[in-house]
Amino acid sequence: MEVEMKLDRWGYEVSTCSDACIFAINSYYDQVLNYGRKRSVILEAPKSDPQCVLGNIFAAHFLCSADPSRAPAFIDAAKSRLEHASLYEKAVFEALMYFISPDRDDDLAVEMHSKLLHNFPRDLVSLKRAQVLCFYMGRPDLSLELVEQVLSLNEGEDYIYGMLAFPLLELGRMEDAEKAGKKGYEINKNDCWSQHALCHVYQYECRFKEAVEFMNNCAQSWGSLSSFMYTHNWWHVALCYLEAQAPMERIRDIYDKCIWKELERSDAMVAEVCLNAAGLLLRIYIRGAHDIYKDRLNNLANCVTDQALWFLEWHLDIFILWVLSCIGEFNKAEDLLKGLKSRVSKMSKKKQQIMQKGLSLAEALYRYGKGEYKEALELFGHDFDSIDYKIIGASDEQLDVFTEVHISLLLETGEASKAMQAIEKQLKKREGAPFLWSLLEKASSMLGREEAASYGEKARELEAAYFT
Repeated sequence: MEVEMKLDRWGYEVSTCSDACIFAINSYYDQVLNYGRKRSVILEAPKSDPQCVLGNIFAAHFLCSADPSRAPAFIDAAKSRLEHASLYEKAVFEALMYFISPDRDDDLAVEMHSKLLHNFPRDLVSLKRAQVLCFYMGRPDLSLELVEQVLSLNEGEDYIYGMLAFPLLELGRMEDAEKAGKKGYEINKNDCWSQHALCHVYQYECRFKEAVEFMNNCAQSWGSLSSFMYTHNWWHVALCYLEAQAPMERIRDIYDKCIWKELERSDAMVAEVCLNAAGLLLRIYIRGAHDIYKDRLNNLANCVTDQALWFLEWHLDIFILWVLSCIGEFNKAEDLLKGLKSRVSKMSKKKQQIMQKGLSLAEALYRYGKGEYKEALELFGHDFDSIDYKIIGASDEQLDVFTEVHISLLLETGEASKAMQAIEKQLKKREGAPFLWSLLEKASSMLGREEAASYGEKARELEAAYFT
């Protein structure tokens, strides 16, 4: 019996006779590529056509994180009709089944997606899935290879240039990243990933005022974004103010009105909000703004004591350890740390070796929160380089906070000379950041050097040039 086929957004065949099923699949594509908050729309596909292989396997993948107990039924439904599926559906099914398997080898999962994209190069959702995996592997080089593999066949398409820009900026190719981000933004002004990539570039190059103005102009398009992307974009804006050493009230207002306030929405994802909230509060804490962070830290702690938020993201778990230890919840923090160690012990030997750095960083933040600075510094090591810690699922910009913690620890333990070396290393990349000059002033003063005053003057000159 001949199975009816319809074409999806990419022009690939899907075994369904239901227009509603195809509409739900295409809507899901848009939600994934633009970080929408309604990815659950994919559940409408198997409702419209319970026999559609693509709709069922996408629904299963979505439920693996949203509601795992419901996923097997959709996997079984997809398997039962696999012989009637199109070649495209079979390729996606194979890649996704391995992707969601508990003993997945990440390198093989990327290889399978590369093969899928070779045969079906217009499938940008599979590209996005593979790129996200590369992000958690700390491999922007692989992510770039994947997007370049399909770029020529997606010229002028929505989303592709933001997906090109991000690995470029993670590899330090800022000029190329800016060109790609601008191209994506020109095609679609509401493409949040292109917006986000451009903000990264402006921020890294200390074009703080330009970054803030750009993001404020884009903000009207963020209302439909996921909790993560919405609060992450505002995290970037707050960080521009913070790095430029603007008045702390500006950062406080963004935290209160644009990050924490997201929790008032009925469909807010608490873990996603807490990740960006904690990342910002730690930066504020490092800068010693006690009046800003104290109450907010307690409110955040009330959220992250909920163990339902534990073990979702390494990046978040590391922040939770700092939050809990900082407010004196040592027993809970130790429970989380033990849980992380237990999970690593059950990984493959290959994965265990990779995640050792994540474990050491987790314990270092726990010690830092407790005020055990010497122990924390030992875990960081004197020659800490944040680029080695991408495997926690963090961008260079997100990892910078751990460099700040490391420098803070060097200063707190009297290692001013080492601190100067670490600060100067950062200044070679970002000489327009006033906070780095302020840190250099502090380290120089501790060493009794005459140039300390000139470093402080440089910091104040830069501050005045940004937001006064």
